[in-house]
Amino acid sequence: MHLFARAFAVHLLTASGAVLAMLALLAAADEKWSVMFLWLVVAFFVDGIDGPLARAVEIKKYAPQWDGVLLDLIIDYLTYVFIPAYALFVSGLFVGWAGWFCVGMIVFTSVIYFADTRMKTADNSFSGFPGCWNMVVLVFFATEPHWIIMTLIVVLLALLQFFPVKFVHPVRTDRWRWINLPAIIFWTICAFMCAWFDFVDIPVLWTSGLILTTIYLISAGAVQQLRPLP
Repeated sequence: MHLFARAFAVHLLTASGAVLAMLALLAAADEKWSVMFLWLVVAFFVDGIDGPLARAVEIKKYAPQWDGVLLDLIIDYLTYVFIPAYALFVSGLFVGWAGWFCVGMIVFTSVIYFADTRMKTADNSFSGFPGCWNMVVLVFFATEPHWIIMTLIVVLLALLQFFPVKFVHPVRTDRWRWINLPAIIFWTICAFMCAWFDFVDIPVLWTSGLILTTIYLISAGAVQQLRPLP
């Protein structure tokens, strides 16, 4: 019974992401972008720790009645894709048709990607861009690039969901974990601080850290493919 309770508690931790998603959506509905992203950062943190905890408590053995992978995917689609896409559209960062086009592309291509049984590679990386639009949209809010640049980035990443380009999982990919894990931790801190400053007059440490860690995490897997292990 103790082992079941411990495993079930991890399911409950994962499920708490749905509450965090609702809090983020309510903040987005009021256009409180900093509050929305703070909730999404908390959800991102929960998503980062629930997997290792699930494996530690042998969740598939002691609480198999609930599909943790499916639960995780449902919440990830809300917090990684749907809510960031909504915020991107409502924020006014896009001009005219570009907002409709990009938001439609984000939610449409991502739902197909999330249902793809081939999304994970043998080394626990992702095959194709893993739909981490929460990271991308947060960078857009923090830096406010021209809408044409944002459109090109959205199109590129949306298409990369369907090409066999590797993207590292910061926790589960063994190769370069010594830098991947600190990178995602620093990204989380930078994201939290950018939201904390309400995306206004953000100290350069946090914006530059956010940009550099985002670029690294997006490109590390492709670099590994170009430099395979002997």
